[in-house]
Amino acid sequence: MAPPDTLTADRAIAARDEGCEGDLYTWAMQQAEHLRRGEWSKLDAVNVAEEIEEVGRELSDRLESALRVILLHLLKWDHQPERRSRSWTVSIRTQRVIAERILARHRGLTHRLIEAIGQAYRLAVIEAAGETGLDDETFPPDCPYTLDAIMNRPIPWPAPEGGRA
Repeated sequence: MAPPDTLTADRAIAARDEGCEGDLYTWAMQQAEHLRRGEWSKLDAVNVAEEIEEVGRELSDRLESALRVILLHLLKWDHQPERRSRSWTVSIRTQRVIAERILARHRGLTHRLIEAIGQAYRLAVIEAAGETGLDDETFPPDCPYTLDAIMNRPIPWPAPEGGRA
């Protein structure tokens, strides 16, 4: 695979050749039309393949991002119980739904779950340390949560100060 700078230059050249002056959207629409019409010789096949791969990477990144937010809030939940808030609960619940939707729509990502959780956890630890003021070493070096815990562990609404939830 070519380095990112080369891909950007290739896209710009391809778009310019199509009369789009670096307009990726217009280039993509033209490529889609060439595909629909079976105009294989007009396709910018190398760059179309790169764009398709990029779509896959973006879907994977979206899953990893949802997992990162869940893990961040689980870490904060477990390490600062006195600061638990409804916003942490909402973030966990919302990102769980997003992760579920991504996995339901793109089943091929399930084979990436272990890697995605590992990458998401590394970032979640950095963020949790920054947001809690705790040292990175406070948190386990490897993700302590199973996929089931990440996606299903009950996270109740915290009780308001001096009251019940």
